[in-house]
Amino acid sequence: MIRFEHLTKSFRVRGERKIVLDAIDMTLPSGKSVALLGRNGAGKSTLLQIVAGTMRADSGRVSSNGSISWPVGFGGSFHGELTGAQNVRFLARIYGVDTEGLLAFVEDFAELGKHFHMPVRSYSAGMRSRLTFGASMGIPFDTYLVDEVTAVGDAAFKRKSQAVFRERMKSAGALMVSHAMAELRQFCEAGAVLVEGKLYYFDDLEEAIALHLEVMQ
Repeated sequence: MIRFEHLTKSFRVRGERKIVLDAIDMTLPSGKSVALLGRNGAGKSTLLQIVAGTMRADSGRVSSNGSISWPVGFGGSFHGELTGAQNVRFLARIYGVDTEGLLAFVEDFAELGKHFHMPVRSYSAGMRSRLTFGASMGIPFDTYLVDEVTAVGDAAFKRKSQAVFRERMKSAGALMVSHAMAELRQFCEAGAVLVEGKLYYFDDLEEAIALHLEVMQ
């Protein structure tokens, strides 16, 4: 379960205050994979980062009764001067998982080769995404936050990413952002639509997609 209590976030844009999350009060159920929909700039990635604790809200709070991943595909919490392997070791200690087991999983999954032992600041955006996705999939969370990450890499890597994500969804929930409706239909059962700062939840994913398409028109 993830609960939003009067959650508000705004940014200053060209001297004006733009509200992207407007006093949201809502509870997302445990163990469900929820598609997070909304037009570009609606605040989807902002919401994921606030849920993960990597961005502060203006006011209100987020609470949960389970563990939540960082936003998969967002490498902001990875230290650029450390190597990929060193970052993974640090995560293993923070989350209390077996260090060598996580290292082996991420090195095999991310397919970074020698770059796994090079500073993360030297990585391309795609390499960072593969590292963060591999690290998050190697740690058992109750809810995974996913932002477009299964689109990273070639066709073979996409298939591998989708397979491991599908396996994790057997025992966990997710809050997932993607512009590909086919991908959301493949992985999600429910949906939430962010419209002008308000969040609308639907147990039926197709109802959420219908509202999203209506808003996009």
